[in-house]
Amino acid sequence: MSELIPSVQVGQTVPDFKMTTFEPATGGFGEFDLAAQKKAGKWTVLFFYPADFTFVCATEFAALGDVYPHICKLGAELVTVSTDTQFTHLAWQREEMELAAVKYPMGADRTGAVSKLFGVYDANGGNALRGTFIISPEGQLMASEVNFYNNGRNMDELCRKLEANVFLSKNPSDACPAQWKHEGDVTLKPSAAMVGRVHQAVNAPAAAKPAAKAKKSK
Repeated sequence: MSELIPSVQVGQTVPDFKMTTFEPATGGFGEFDLAAQKKAGKWTVLFFYPADFTFVCATEFAALGDVYPHICKLGAELVTVSTDTQFTHLAWQREEMELAAVKYPMGADRTGAVSKLFGVYDANGGNALRGTFIISPEGQLMASEVNFYNNGRNMDELCRKLEANVFLSKNPSDACPAQWKHEGDVTLKPSAAMVGRVHQAVNAPAAAKPAAKAKKSK
């Protein structure tokens, strides 16, 4: 019986790993190194998907291309990951017009080792499920989402979660409530005084704005 490798959980430190990549920005091959990412103080977004030359995946890659500049602006690198080779990545990006604007690295997890590390490896087909993971510059897994094969992901939500995690890393006493989108939106500072009074905390700033405008207009 083969040894079972436990997958990393949210809040845990991700073991360092490397992957061969296809680099659409240069047309060549490269390497993703998590240790190097951490040393550079960068966030990492891992975007697992089932396979090249498939259908939902092509639409996800096009949508990722639209938000990639924003992801980079937040201090992160995006790496897509499947169990295909770097050569298949190259051919798919070259042939599929949905991938024409793709500039982010495409990781080749041929043995499924990285997919297994994150618990998205489907041994029945040798593919990865649609898993999205956000890793902090310290190597801590901060967010995890896994979809089945036929359900594509929302890139606006991916950006929202990344932006929230970046914000919270700089403001550790804050918490981002539901529907939080950007820095400047209402946050919570959990305390004994807030117990049972979250509604007041969330709505007080919004209620104060009209009053402030009215006072200013007099």
